[in-house]
Amino acid sequence: MPTISRSRRARLKAASVTLLTLAIAHPAAAIEDKNISFDTTEDLYRVCSVDAADPSYTAAQVACTAFIRATVQYHDAVSNKKQLKPLICYPQGATIADGRTAFLGWAQQNAGDAKRMSEMPVVGLVRALSKAYPCK
Repeated sequence: MPTISRSRRARLKAASVTLLTLAIAHPAAAIEDKNISFDTTEDLYRVCSVDAADPSYTAAQVACTAFIRATVQYHDAVSNKKQLKPLICYPQGATIADGRTAFLGWAQQNAGDAKRMSEMPVVGLVRALSKAYPCK
């Protein structure tokens, strides 16, 4: 079972504080962008793939990063505390940006699969991360 080391917890805490700071620093973008939703995997794909030139880029990236981070944290906590087999076995040093890249690649490959893209976004994200970081 993977455990979260003290240094990893510190990095996660620092990243969470950074995300919160970004959200507070850009409240207008977070409030004005009403197009951010996470009802389906397709929604998550749309949010995570916003172009850097788009005015909603900052809000979308904060939302995407927060969604991925929360999903991975929940996965790790549940699989550790409940003695469940992990679904995602990412290597030490893997980053949220790596997870985002893995998800975007998976989503692009599955964009034509209406069933998968209409699933809850957490399901699509875990599918993508478990494909990129399979447990052996």
